[in-house]
Amino acid sequence: MRTLTTHRAAGAAFATLLATAGLSTAAAPAHADPLVPGVTGCAAPGGKQAGGAMLGAVAGGLLGNSVSGHNRTTGTLVGAAVGAAAGSAVGCQMQHNEEDRATAAAANDEAAPPRDYRRDGPQLSRGVAPASFKRLDSTLFATKTVTLRGAPDQGSARVGKLRRGERFDALAEVRGTDWILVGRDGVGVGYVQRYYTRAAADRYASY
Repeated sequence: MRTLTTHRAAGAAFATLLATAGLSTAAAPAHADPLVPGVTGCAAPGGKQAGGAMLGAVAGGLLGNSVSGHNRTTGTLVGAAVGAAAGSAVGCQMQHNEEDRATAAAANDEAAPPRDYRRDGPQLSRGVAPASFKRLDSTLFATKTVTLRGAPDQGSARVGKLRRGERFDALAEVRGTDWILVGRDGVGVGYVQRYYTRAAADRYASY
């Protein structure tokens, strides 16, 4: 009685694997991984293909053994092979689904607007590090073409530039330094040292 129950459970698991493999393949025709009795060949990374193949092989082997009559060895081998193929296909499709979700999440993250690093501080563009700010809200211009930095440090990454004579919004200064947060449309896009700037009111007097 226990053996019959085991065989029925294996048959149900194997049927579920086959149905899932068919549905997964039909639902995602863009993935062209072959349905092979193995655990390799999936274009998406992950370990679910191997796990699915193992589960399918066990379920298929038990089912093949139970329905093969006197030639149980052949039935077990054939069932295991077919089950491994079905389980492999299901696992591979699961890996593709995870990869698609990760790609979509990354795309949504890239499309997200710049973040507020502080509740009461300026909004900063990607690649621009937060700092301890003192609000300025003034208009300055660059006295020479100068690189914008991602942090108030000459060794930090370059995130843009100001051209000589270009006006810009000085959103804030970094406390205890001579660095200014350059703003465009209210968003901090980089840092420049005050030495390279002048007040907008002095612009024409300097030429």
